[in-house]
Amino acid sequence: MMVKDPLQLPDDLPVPEDDGAADHLAGMALPAVALPATDGTSVRLDVLEGRTVVFAYPRTGRPGESSPGGDDQWDAIPGARGCTPQACSFRDEHTRFEAADTRVLGLSTQDTAYQQEAAERLHLPYPLLSDEQLELATALRLPTFEVDGITLLKRLTLFLRDGAIETVIYPVFPPNRSAEQALARLAA
Repeated sequence: MMVKDPLQLPDDLPVPEDDGAADHLAGMALPAVALPATDGTSVRLDVLEGRTVVFAYPRTGRPGESSPGGDDQWDAIPGARGCTPQACSFRDEHTRFEAADTRVLGLSTQDTAYQQEAAERLHLPYPLLSDEQLELATALRLPTFEVDGITLLKRLTLFLRDGAIETVIYPVFPPNRSAEQALARLAA
């Protein structure tokens, strides 16, 4: 069995549809949930001042490892494939977010050790947050899906200001253009 490169997106990637699962998020106050970050800190989104963009994603892949359910099943799930290219899009546009005075954070249900490996390998200039216990996902009723008994976040981008969610991009597609879409929303 050939394992797919997590940096490459298939040409026939299925497009996720807006199922309304994020419609309730705009205007919500953020809960007092502390999440471990890959920079060794603990982050509470509800106390962050200023603007923050949080991109939520199912899971980053590792070279040489199959995705949950196998790569073919993973590719068939709309919105599943593309987390590594998405994280890299925010890495590549990070200076533009800094220029817009906007903090960037990634969010998944993977554990911090797994995320730290990805952050180091991909040279990410921003922290990834672990919601392994699904505390934030449950409190905000974030859209999720399950594969092989693992609960994963559906891909979305939250725009936060001073403890509240201002707006949301959901679904996010294509994943490798996520940062570009976020920057366009910030400029609007």
